[in-house]
Amino acid sequence: MLRRTGETAKTVSEVVFRQIRQDIISGVLPSGSKIKLEQARERYSISVSPLREILSRLTTENLVVAEGQKGFEVSPASRRELLELADLRVVLETHALDLAFAAGDLEWEASIVAAHHKLAAAERRLLAGDASRTIDWVRYDWEFHQAIVSACNSVTLMATLSSVFDRFLRYHMLAESFRGKPVVEDHRALFDFALRRDAEQAKAVIRRHVHSGVEHILKSGIVA
Repeated sequence: MLRRTGETAKTVSEVVFRQIRQDIISGVLPSGSKIKLEQARERYSISVSPLREILSRLTTENLVVAEGQKGFEVSPASRRELLELADLRVVLETHALDLAFAAGDLEWEASIVAAHHKLAAAERRLLAGDASRTIDWVRYDWEFHQAIVSACNSVTLMATLSSVFDRFLRYHMLAESFRGKPVVEDHRALFDFALRRDAEQAKAVIRRHVHSGVEHILKSGIVA
């Protein structure tokens, strides 16, 4: 393995951090699975020392659990965490939505239109049975929700919401099924209310959207 120093090493570590994080969220690294350092070192082409640092960083988001001298494992899925993430997402997203609706300009509205256009296209293909579009849908789903709250003008709020959104998304990926037409209808309603700047109706959609997602995940049986 090549030795890397300075900025190059930092860049490589950041790339590997994002890749491992994405692999956990997408389920490539299964819930509750052991992360064997030698295998992970080879898989992600990084030495053990920065790999440990990366895994320690992921423990702060509860995506990885440190097992003392035994190493690391992907955090197991739990009903309690799912419910906590759902509640936290609703609180953060509805607050950000209030701020964004008050401050958003024409560029903000245009970003919502563009994001919804891509999301709706992916959803039409999923509804038609094209499961290969799931990865696109996952990306466009976050881009749409992000666009709606992007005018909140709070870097900290956006970063926290992004982390909670991803951790909540992990449960949907574990459930391995698209929720179908109700999700599409929620997104369309949210789109319409955003352009009308009807915050109360939009927040009601967010609450329904998140809670129906929880019900869907619980019915899948991935958590007790």
